[in-house]
Amino acid sequence: MGFEIDLELPETEILSVIRNEAGDYFIELKSTKTKGKCRQCGREINHFKGYDEWITIRHLPILDREVYLKIRPRRYQCFRCEDEPTTTEVFSWRTGTKPYTKAYQNHILHSLINSTIEDVCLKAKIGEKQVEAMLSNSEFANDPLLYIEKIGVLGLDEIALRKGHQSFVVIVSCQVKGQTRVLKILKDRKKETVVAYLQSIPCQLRQTIETVCTDMYEGYVNAVHEVLGEEQEIVIDRFHVAQAYRKGADCLRKQEQKRLKKELIEEDYKKLKGLLWAFRKNPNHLKSQELEILKRAFHDSPKLEQAYRFRNDLTTLFEENISKEEALRRFEQWIEEVRTSELNCFDSFIKTLSNFQQQIANYFHLRRSSGFVEGMNNKIKVIKRRCYGIFNIQHLQQRILLDTWGRQRLIMSR
Repeated sequence: MGFEIDLELPETEILSVIRNEAGDYFIELKSTKTKGKCRQCGREINHFKGYDEWITIRHLPILDREVYLKIRPRRYQCFRCEDEPTTTEVFSWRTGTKPYTKAYQNHILHSLINSTIEDVCLKAKIGEKQVEAMLSNSEFANDPLLYIEKIGVLGLDEIALRKGHQSFVVIVSCQVKGQTRVLKILKDRKKETVVAYLQSIPCQLRQTIETVCTDMYEGYVNAVHEVLGEEQEIVIDRFHVAQAYRKGADCLRKQEQKRLKKELIEEDYKKLKGLLWAFRKNPNHLKSQELEILKRAFHDSPKLEQAYRFRNDLTTLFEENISKEEALRRFEQWIEEVRTSELNCFDSFIKTLSNFQQQIANYFHLRRSSGFVEGMNNKIKVIKRRCYGIFNIQHLQQRILLDTWGRQRLIMSR
Protein backbone atom coordinates (compact mmCIF):
# COMPACT_ATOMS: atom_id res chain seq x y z
CA MET A 1 0.00 0.00 0.00
CA GLY A 2 1.62 3.24 -1.10
CA PHE A 3 1.20 6.88 -0.19
CA GLU A 4 2.42 10.23 -1.44
CA ILE A 5 4.59 12.79 0.39
CA ASP A 6 5.21 16.31 -0.83
CA LEU A 7 8.98 16.82 -0.68
CA GLU A 8 8.43 20.60 -0.97
CA LEU A 9 11.25 20.94 -3.49
CA PRO A 10 10.05 23.45 -6.12
CA GLU A 11 11.09 23.19 -9.78
CA THR A 12 11.96 19.50 -9.55
CA GLU A 13 10.29 16.22 -10.47
CA ILE A 14 10.91 12.73 -9.12
CA LEU A 15 12.44 10.20 -11.49
CA SER A 16 12.80 7.25 -9.13
CA VAL A 17 12.81 6.20 -5.47
CA ILE A 18 15.13 3.46 -4.20
CA ARG A 19 15.60 2.02 -0.71
CA ASN A 20 18.89 0.46 0.29
CA GLU A 21 19.42 -2.48 2.66
CA ALA A 22 19.37 -0.18 5.70
CA GLY A 23 15.93 1.11 4.65
CA ASP A 24 17.13 4.61 3.73
CA TYR A 25 15.60 6.44 0.76
CA PHE A 26 17.51 7.62 -2.30
CA ILE A 27 15.32 9.85 -4.43
CA GLU A 28 16.47 10.70 -7.95
CA LEU A 29 15.29 14.13 -9.08
CA LYS A 30 15.27 16.11 -12.29
CA SER A 31 15.32 19.90 -12.49
CA THR A 32 12.42 21.49 -14.35
CA LYS A 33 14.02 24.93 -14.55
CA THR A 34 14.59 26.36 -18.03
CA LYS A 35 16.78 29.34 -17.18
CA GLY A 36 19.29 30.62 -14.68
CA LYS A 37 21.49 33.65 -13.84
CA CYS A 38 24.97 34.26 -15.13
CA ARG A 39 27.54 34.04 -12.34
CA GLN A 40 29.47 36.96 -13.87
CA CYS A 41 26.99 39.55 -15.10
CA GLY A 42 23.95 38.36 -13.13
CA ARG A 43 21.67 38.52 -16.16
CA GLU A 44 19.10 35.87 -17.00
CA ILE A 45 20.35 33.12 -19.35
CA ASN A 46 18.49 30.21 -20.97
CA HIS A 47 20.97 28.56 -23.34
CA PHE A 48 21.20 24.96 -22.06
CA LYS A 49 24.79 23.67 -21.99
CA GLY A 50 24.29 20.19 -20.52
CA TYR A 51 24.37 18.71 -17.04
CA ASP A 52 26.85 18.86 -14.18
CA GLU A 53 27.95 15.79 -12.19
CA TRP A 54 25.48 13.94 -9.97
CA ILE A 55 25.31 15.34 -6.43
CA THR A 56 23.80 13.82 -3.28
CA ILE A 57 21.98 16.07 -0.83
CA ARG A 58 20.53 15.05 2.52
CA HIS A 59 16.87 15.89 3.13
CA LEU A 60 14.30 15.52 5.91
CA PRO A 61 13.88 11.95 7.24
CA ILE A 62 10.79 9.94 6.33
CA LEU A 63 9.38 7.53 8.94
CA ASP A 64 12.65 7.79 10.87
CA ARG A 65 14.61 6.75 7.76
CA GLU A 66 17.35 8.88 6.23
CA VAL A 67 16.55 10.55 2.91
CA TYR A 68 19.07 11.45 0.22
CA LEU A 69 18.33 13.40 -2.95
CA LYS A 70 20.30 12.73 -6.13
CA ILE A 71 20.22 15.32 -8.89
CA ARG A 72 22.28 16.56 -11.84
CA PRO A 73 22.17 20.38 -11.93
CA ARG A 74 21.62 21.95 -15.34
CA ARG A 75 24.23 24.28 -16.82
CA TYR A 76 23.55 27.41 -18.88
CA GLN A 77 25.84 29.51 -21.06
CA CYS A 78 25.97 33.29 -21.26
CA PHE A 79 26.84 34.82 -24.66
CA ARG A 80 26.76 38.40 -23.39
CA CYS A 81 29.96 38.02 -21.34
CA GLU A 82 33.27 38.19 -23.20
CA ASP A 83 34.45 34.66 -22.33
CA GLU A 84 30.95 33.13 -22.67
CA PRO A 85 31.03 31.41 -19.24
CA THR A 86 28.78 28.58 -18.17
CA THR A 87 26.85 28.70 -14.90
CA THR A 88 25.49 25.80 -12.86
CA GLU A 89 21.91 26.29 -11.69
CA VAL A 90 21.20 27.13 -8.04
CA PHE A 91 18.31 25.51 -6.16
CA SER A 92 16.11 27.65 -3.91
CA TRP A 93 15.77 24.78 -1.41
CA ARG A 94 19.53 24.45 -0.93
CA THR A 95 22.04 26.89 0.61
CA GLY A 96 24.90 27.33 -1.84
CA THR A 97 26.77 24.05 -2.27
CA LYS A 98 25.93 22.58 1.14
CA PRO A 99 25.37 18.79 1.19
CA TYR A 100 21.94 19.23 2.78
CA THR A 101 18.70 21.08 2.11
CA LYS A 102 17.54 24.19 3.97
CA ALA A 103 14.72 22.13 5.45
CA TYR A 104 17.20 19.57 6.81
CA GLN A 105 19.33 22.33 8.33
CA ASN A 106 16.27 23.75 10.11
CA HIS A 107 15.38 20.24 11.28
CA ILE A 108 18.82 19.80 12.87
CA LEU A 109 18.76 23.25 14.46
CA HIS A 110 15.29 22.57 15.86
CA SER A 111 16.62 19.33 17.37
CA LEU A 112 19.52 21.27 18.91
CA ILE A 113 17.23 23.55 20.94
CA ASN A 114 17.57 22.64 24.64
CA SER A 115 19.88 19.78 23.65
CA THR A 116 23.60 19.28 22.97
CA ILE A 117 25.55 18.91 19.76
CA GLU A 118 26.72 15.46 20.88
CA ASP A 119 23.14 14.22 21.32
CA VAL A 120 22.00 15.61 17.97
CA CYS A 121 24.99 14.02 16.21
CA LEU A 122 24.21 10.61 17.70
CA LYS A 123 20.57 10.75 16.64
CA ALA A 124 21.13 12.21 13.16
CA LYS A 125 24.35 10.29 12.47
CA ILE A 126 26.30 13.36 11.40
CA GLY A 127 29.53 14.97 12.61
CA GLU A 128 29.90 17.71 15.20
CA LYS A 129 31.65 20.01 12.73
CA GLN A 130 28.68 19.76 10.38
CA VAL A 131 26.20 20.73 13.10
CA GLU A 132 28.45 23.62 14.19
CA ALA A 133 28.64 24.75 10.55
CA MET A 134 24.83 24.66 10.23
CA LEU A 135 24.52 26.91 13.29
CA SER A 136 27.28 29.26 12.12
CA ASN A 137 25.65 29.57 8.67
CA SER A 138 22.17 30.21 10.07
CA GLU A 139 20.47 33.49 10.96
CA PHE A 140 21.43 32.87 14.60
CA ALA A 141 24.97 33.91 13.65
CA ASN A 142 23.71 37.27 12.39
CA ASP A 143 23.52 40.47 14.39
CA PRO A 144 20.29 40.27 16.47
CA LEU A 145 19.78 44.00 15.93
CA LEU A 146 18.79 43.18 12.34
CA TYR A 147 15.54 41.67 13.65
CA ILE A 148 14.65 44.38 16.18
CA GLU A 149 12.71 47.58 15.51
CA LYS A 150 12.79 48.99 19.04
CA ILE A 151 15.04 48.36 22.06
CA GLY A 152 13.12 50.10 24.85
CA VAL A 153 14.80 48.81 28.02
CA LEU A 154 18.44 47.84 27.59
CA GLY A 155 20.05 45.55 30.17
CA LEU A 156 23.75 45.28 31.03
CA ASP A 157 25.01 42.53 33.31
CA GLU A 158 27.90 40.10 33.48
CA ILE A 159 28.40 36.40 34.07
CA ALA A 160 31.55 34.37 34.60
CA LEU A 161 32.59 32.45 31.49
CA ARG A 162 34.86 30.26 33.62
CA LYS A 163 33.88 29.93 37.24
CA GLY A 164 36.63 31.05 39.58
CA HIS A 165 38.79 32.54 36.81
CA GLN A 166 37.44 36.12 36.90
CA SER A 167 36.70 35.80 33.18
CA PHE A 168 33.56 37.92 33.03
CA VAL A 169 31.60 38.58 29.84
CA VAL A 170 28.86 41.18 29.53
CA ILE A 171 25.36 40.15 28.47
CA VAL A 172 23.59 42.94 26.58
CA SER A 173 19.88 42.27 26.29
CA CYS A 174 16.46 43.86 25.88
CA GLN A 175 12.80 42.90 25.91
CA VAL A 176 10.95 42.47 22.62
CA LYS A 177 7.19 41.88 22.90
CA GLY A 178 7.57 40.51 26.42
CA GLN A 179 10.46 38.21 25.51
CA THR A 180 14.06 38.75 26.58
CA ARG A 181 16.42 38.93 23.62
CA VAL A 182 20.21 38.78 23.90
CA LEU A 183 21.73 41.44 21.66
CA LYS A 184 25.41 40.84 22.22
CA ILE A 185 27.97 39.12 24.41
CA LEU A 186 30.92 41.43 25.08
CA LYS A 187 34.35 39.92 25.74
CA ASP A 188 34.90 41.89 28.98
CA ARG A 189 33.32 44.51 31.24
CA LYS A 190 35.75 47.33 30.45
CA LYS A 191 34.20 50.72 29.83
CA GLU A 192 35.86 50.96 26.39
CA THR A 193 34.29 47.66 25.30
CA VAL A 194 30.80 48.78 26.35
CA VAL A 195 31.29 52.17 24.69
CA ALA A 196 32.37 50.53 21.42
CA TYR A 197 29.26 48.32 21.35
CA LEU A 198 26.83 51.14 22.17
CA GLN A 199 28.39 53.21 19.38
CA SER A 200 27.95 50.27 16.96
CA ILE A 201 24.16 50.29 17.45
CA PRO A 202 22.60 52.08 14.43
CA CYS A 203 21.68 55.66 15.34
CA GLN A 204 17.98 55.20 14.55
CA LEU A 205 17.79 52.13 16.79
CA ARG A 206 19.89 53.76 19.52
CA GLN A 207 17.27 56.49 19.78
CA THR A 208 14.67 53.88 20.81
CA ILE A 209 16.54 53.14 24.08
CA GLU A 210 14.31 54.48 26.84
CA THR A 211 16.03 53.10 29.95
CA VAL A 212 19.29 51.30 30.70
CA CYS A 213 19.16 48.84 33.62
CA THR A 214 22.47 47.81 35.13
CA ASP A 215 24.26 46.90 38.34
CA MET A 216 26.40 49.18 40.48
CA TYR A 217 29.43 49.20 38.20
CA GLU A 218 30.69 52.66 37.41
CA GLY A 219 32.10 51.55 34.05
CA TYR A 220 28.60 50.78 32.71
CA VAL A 221 27.17 54.08 33.94
CA ASN A 222 30.01 56.14 32.46
CA ALA A 223 29.85 54.25 29.15
CA VAL A 224 26.10 54.89 28.82
CA HIS A 225 26.47 58.59 29.60
CA GLU A 226 29.36 58.95 27.14
CA VAL A 227 27.45 57.42 24.21
CA LEU A 228 23.79 58.09 25.00
CA GLY A 229 24.20 61.40 26.83
CA GLU A 230 23.90 62.59 30.43
CA GLU A 231 20.11 62.81 30.12
CA GLN A 232 19.77 59.05 29.41
CA GLU A 233 17.83 57.36 32.22
CA ILE A 234 19.88 54.70 33.99
CA VAL A 235 18.34 52.44 36.61
CA ILE A 236 20.60 50.69 39.08
CA ASP A 237 18.80 47.41 39.50
CA ARG A 238 16.87 46.98 42.73
CA PHE A 239 18.12 43.38 43.05
CA HIS A 240 21.76 44.49 43.18
CA VAL A 241 20.93 47.30 45.62
CA ALA A 242 19.19 44.80 47.91
CA GLN A 243 22.19 42.48 47.70
CA ALA A 244 24.45 45.28 48.90
CA TYR A 245 22.51 46.40 51.97
CA ARG A 246 21.51 42.87 52.94
CA LYS A 247 25.16 41.86 52.79
CA GLY A 248 25.98 44.57 55.34
CA ALA A 249 23.34 43.30 57.75
CA ASP A 250 24.43 39.70 57.23
CA CYS A 251 28.07 40.56 58.01
CA LEU A 252 26.96 41.94 61.37
CA ARG A 253 24.94 38.77 62.03
CA LYS A 254 28.05 36.65 61.48
CA GLN A 255 30.10 38.84 63.83
CA GLU A 256 27.44 38.77 66.52
CA GLN A 257 26.98 35.02 66.28
CA LYS A 258 30.71 34.51 66.79
CA ARG A 259 30.61 36.79 69.82
CA LEU A 260 27.55 35.10 71.31
CA LYS A 261 29.09 31.67 70.80
CA LYS A 262 31.95 32.73 73.05
CA GLU A 263 29.87 34.58 75.64
CA LEU A 264 26.77 32.38 76.00
CA ILE A 265 26.68 29.00 77.64
CA GLU A 266 26.32 26.14 75.18
CA GLU A 267 22.70 25.43 76.09
CA ASP A 268 21.62 29.04 75.45
CA TYR A 269 23.59 29.30 72.20
CA LYS A 270 21.91 26.17 70.84
CA LYS A 271 18.59 28.02 71.10
CA LEU A 272 19.86 30.33 68.31
CA LYS A 273 20.14 27.45 65.85
CA GLY A 274 18.45 28.47 62.60
CA LEU A 275 19.20 32.18 63.08
CA LEU A 276 20.79 32.47 59.62
CA TRP A 277 17.59 31.65 57.70
CA ALA A 278 15.28 33.36 60.18
CA PHE A 279 17.33 36.55 59.85
CA ARG A 280 17.37 36.46 56.03
CA LYS A 281 13.74 35.49 55.56
CA ASN A 282 10.96 37.91 54.65
CA PRO A 283 9.46 39.05 58.01
CA ASN A 284 5.95 38.41 56.66
CA HIS A 285 6.77 34.74 56.05
CA LEU A 286 8.33 33.93 59.44
CA LYS A 287 6.97 31.03 61.46
CA SER A 288 6.44 31.24 65.22
CA GLN A 289 9.58 29.20 65.92
CA GLU A 290 11.65 31.53 63.72
CA LEU A 291 10.18 34.58 65.44
CA GLU A 292 11.25 33.12 68.79
CA ILE A 293 14.80 32.61 67.52
CA LEU A 294 14.99 36.23 66.38
CA LYS A 295 13.58 37.43 69.70
CA ARG A 296 16.32 35.58 71.64
CA ALA A 297 19.03 36.87 69.28
CA PHE A 298 17.85 40.47 69.52
CA HIS A 299 17.71 40.22 73.32
CA ASP A 300 21.38 39.27 73.38
CA SER A 301 22.38 41.62 70.54
CA PRO A 302 20.51 44.96 70.32
CA LYS A 303 22.84 46.00 67.46
CA LEU A 304 21.62 43.05 65.41
CA GLU A 305 18.03 44.15 65.98
CA GLN A 306 18.88 47.64 64.77
CA ALA A 307 20.53 46.31 61.61
CA TYR A 308 17.53 44.03 60.99
CA ARG A 309 15.18 46.99 61.26
CA PHE A 310 17.27 49.24 59.00
CA ARG A 311 17.53 46.49 56.39
CA ASN A 312 13.77 45.88 56.39
CA ASP A 313 13.06 49.61 56.26
CA LEU A 314 14.87 49.84 52.92
CA THR A 315 13.07 46.79 51.55
CA THR A 316 9.74 48.34 52.55
CA LEU A 317 10.77 51.62 50.94
CA PHE A 318 11.28 49.91 47.57
CA GLU A 319 7.83 48.36 47.86
CA GLU A 320 6.08 51.69 48.40
CA ASN A 321 4.41 53.58 45.57
CA ILE A 322 6.31 56.86 45.93
CA SER A 323 7.92 59.36 43.57
CA LYS A 324 11.61 59.60 42.79
CA GLU A 325 11.86 62.84 44.76
CA GLU A 326 10.27 61.22 47.82
CA ALA A 327 12.61 58.25 47.49
CA LEU A 328 15.65 60.54 47.48
CA ARG A 329 14.39 62.27 50.63
CA ARG A 330 13.80 58.93 52.35
CA PHE A 331 17.28 57.72 51.35
CA GLU A 332 18.84 60.74 53.06
CA GLN A 333 16.67 60.17 56.13
CA TRP A 334 17.71 56.50 56.28
CA ILE A 335 21.41 57.38 55.97
CA GLU A 336 21.11 59.91 58.80
CA GLU A 337 19.37 57.41 61.09
CA VAL A 338 22.01 54.73 60.42
CA ARG A 339 24.85 57.15 61.15
CA THR A 340 23.16 58.27 64.35
CA SER A 341 22.88 54.62 65.47
CA GLU A 342 26.68 54.25 65.23
CA LEU A 343 26.33 50.99 63.31
CA ASN A 344 29.18 50.53 60.84
CA CYS A 345 27.94 47.44 58.97
CA PHE A 346 26.22 49.66 56.37
CA ASP A 347 29.19 51.98 55.79
CA SER A 348 30.11 50.41 52.44
CA PHE A 349 26.50 50.50 51.23
CA ILE A 350 26.02 54.12 52.32
CA LYS A 351 29.02 55.07 50.19
CA THR A 352 27.51 53.20 47.24
CA LEU A 353 24.09 54.75 47.83
CA SER A 354 25.63 58.23 47.90
CA ASN A 355 27.54 57.62 44.64
CA PHE A 356 24.58 56.16 42.72
CA GLN A 357 21.65 57.80 44.48
CA GLN A 358 20.08 59.28 41.33
CA GLN A 359 20.35 56.03 39.35
CA ILE A 360 18.95 53.98 42.23
CA ALA A 361 16.08 56.43 42.72
CA ASN A 362 15.25 56.21 38.98
CA TYR A 363 13.64 52.86 39.84
CA PHE A 364 10.70 54.76 41.33
CA HIS A 365 10.02 56.51 38.01
CA LEU A 366 8.66 53.60 35.94
CA ARG A 367 9.53 50.71 38.30
CA ARG A 368 11.90 49.18 35.77
CA SER A 369 14.52 46.68 36.85
CA SER A 370 16.97 44.10 35.52
CA GLY A 371 14.65 41.23 36.40
CA PHE A 372 14.52 40.15 32.76
CA VAL A 373 18.34 40.26 32.64
CA GLU A 374 18.70 38.04 35.71
CA GLY A 375 16.21 35.60 34.24
CA MET A 376 18.23 35.42 31.02
CA ASN A 377 21.47 34.96 32.98
CA ASN A 378 19.98 31.88 34.65
CA LYS A 379 19.06 30.44 31.24
CA ILE A 380 22.59 31.07 30.01
CA LYS A 381 24.05 29.24 33.00
CA VAL A 382 21.80 26.27 32.20
CA ILE A 383 23.00 26.30 28.58
CA LYS A 384 26.64 26.34 29.74
CA ARG A 385 26.07 23.44 32.14
CA ARG A 386 24.21 21.41 29.53
CA CYS A 387 27.01 21.90 27.03
CA TYR A 388 29.73 21.27 29.63
CA GLY A 389 30.91 24.84 29.21
CA ILE A 390 31.13 27.02 26.10
CA PHE A 391 34.19 29.26 26.17
CA ASN A 392 33.96 30.64 22.64
CA ILE A 393 31.91 33.84 22.92
CA GLN A 394 30.64 33.63 19.35
CA HIS A 395 29.43 30.04 19.78
CA LEU A 396 27.87 30.90 23.13
CA GLN A 397 25.89 33.76 21.59
CA GLN A 398 24.66 31.51 18.76
CA ARG A 399 23.49 28.85 21.23
CA ILE A 400 21.73 31.43 23.39
CA LEU A 401 19.89 32.89 20.40
CA LEU A 402 18.93 29.42 19.18
CA ASP A 403 17.64 28.26 22.56
CA THR A 404 15.74 31.46 23.40
CA TRP A 405 14.52 32.54 19.97
CA GLY A 406 15.06 29.58 17.67
CA ARG A 407 11.74 27.79 17.89
CA GLN A 408 9.85 30.92 16.87
CA ARG A 409 12.20 31.74 14.00
CA LEU A 410 12.41 28.19 12.62
CA ILE A 411 8.63 27.88 12.53
CA MET A 412 8.38 31.21 10.69
CA SER A 413 10.94 30.10 8.09
CA ARG A 414 9.01 26.97 7.07
